[in-house]
Amino acid sequence: MKIVFTGGGTSGHIFPILAICREIKRIYSKSDLKLYYIGPKNKYELGLLAQEGVKVKKILTGKLRRYFSLKNFFDIFKVPLGTLQALFWLFFLAPNLIFSKGGYGSIPTAFAAKILAIPIFLHESDVVPGLASKIESKWALEIFISFPKTEFFPKDKRIWVGNPIRREILDGSKEKAKDTFNLQGGKSLILILGGSQGAQIINETILEILPELTENFEIIHQTGEKNFKRVKAEGEAVLFKKDLKKYYHPSPFLDESSLREALAVSDLIISRAGSGSIFEIAAVQKPVILIPLENAAQDHQSKNAYQFKERGGGEVIGQKNLRPHFLLEKLKHLFFRTDILKEMARNSGDFARPKAAKIIASYIIEYLTVVITKR
Repeated sequence: MKIVFTGGGTSGHIFPILAICREIKRIYSKSDLKLYYIGPKNKYELGLLAQEGVKVKKILTGKLRRYFSLKNFFDIFKVPLGTLQALFWLFFLAPNLIFSKGGYGSIPTAFAAKILAIPIFLHESDVVPGLASKIESKWALEIFISFPKTEFFPKDKRIWVGNPIRREILDGSKEKAKDTFNLQGGKSLILILGGSQGAQIINETILEILPELTENFEIIHQTGEKNFKRVKAEGEAVLFKKDLKKYYHPSPFLDESSLREALAVSDLIISRAGSGSIFEIAAVQKPVILIPLENAAQDHQSKNAYQFKERGGGEVIGQKNLRPHFLLEKLKHLFFRTDILKEMARNSGDFARPKAAKIIASYIIEYLTVVITKR
């Protein structure tokens, strides 16, 4: 049983694939199981797949940028070259099924699978599908969706399951978190997530009100790798005189272990509105303030956020309305009204689909078992 995964190459595509791979291995333990990934080069995320026993094959992929860039011209040639590479790997690997997470990096592999008549399953994370998912939906047998009101896809192909998350992040420990982050305790804890790359506007907003924040709360702040040194230095400078540095814990990136503990110990989360972040937060039943990325393709983060807000799981602050003291007063109000926080946490849990990865894995195994048996 051979399964090839493909996706855009960011953590938003790779983490769901990782979760599904783990569930497939839990369900199907026979030695004939072979898992592969064909997609663009991305050292950290692809390293995670390799650690799970997924064999990685890197190919060229082109990205369509919705602004003028010379890279658009060169990327036009990468797509056909990547498709030839994908054709080569698929021909020799002869997989039984392709599972695509969408994104620009999946197009060559999905198109090659279409040419070779290999069955394709697609998963779409966002309310508004990207261009790659729209194209691949015409070739896919089934389309798994995260949000109940996902746009564009035909109803007869859609299966609403939620966004696959790693079940390993659900069993964090508050006690371990204290050691991991050297937490002081005695104050409510706010976790700030700017996505895997961080978010400059969120970082700047937090730094501007950091003394007031740390007087009232303890903060774990994922800054992003490229912003970490600057944010850490500025944070230490503004907190030095008031001796509040011990309540501020910046981190460039939270790996799976650190994220698990941070989610467990947090009382409220401030986050971007990528589908992965929303469903991970919902699965641990935490109240959240979502700040959608303003220039995200098709404004998908805003639509993700407002569907989540409709279910009562959190608040949404548009990036244009993100003002330092507005955010500070919003936080003070929410922690003064603990009944609101409890209701948000409860609604967040109701929105969650923590078994999405298991459902998809079971569907894949059942489908392939029937197909292989018939042969």
